[in-house]
Amino acid sequence: MLNEFKEFAVKGNMLDMAVGIIIGAAFGTIIQSLVNDILMPPIGLLLGGVDFADLFVTLSSGTGAGPYATLAAAQEAGAVTINYGVFINALISFLIVAFAVFMVVRNFNALRKQEEAVEEPTAPPEPSAEERLLGEIRDLLSTRATG
Repeated sequence: MLNEFKEFAVKGNMLDMAVGIIIGAAFGTIIQSLVNDILMPPIGLLLGGVDFADLFVTLSSGTGAGPYATLAAAQEAGAVTINYGVFINALISFLIVAFAVFMVVRNFNALRKQEEAVEEPTAPPEPSAEERLLGEIRDLLSTRATG
């Protein structure tokens, strides 16, 4: 069993997978920052100065009576909330990541199709009527010479 695990761990696919996970996590952090720090502030400003991270519905007040100005204040007071603004941020992050992955896969498939087109040998063209006639003459001359 130990040998099987060594074979699994040493395979190149394992290393590729580890690199992919690490880069994916870093990419997720970048996308999260893009959404929270770059995209959402102007969108919130256009919608009247709304910070999407602070969009929530209070289901039950906490130790301090509501309404709460921010989600952090509501959570600090122990209020039970539905954080739909955080969900909107996560949804936008997901859409950006999904689009980026789509573009990578699309470009990868296009490159693979180009490689397959280059690798496939093209069939030789059909001989012309003149070439067929010359071949028949050659065959007749060779049978005459041997016969």
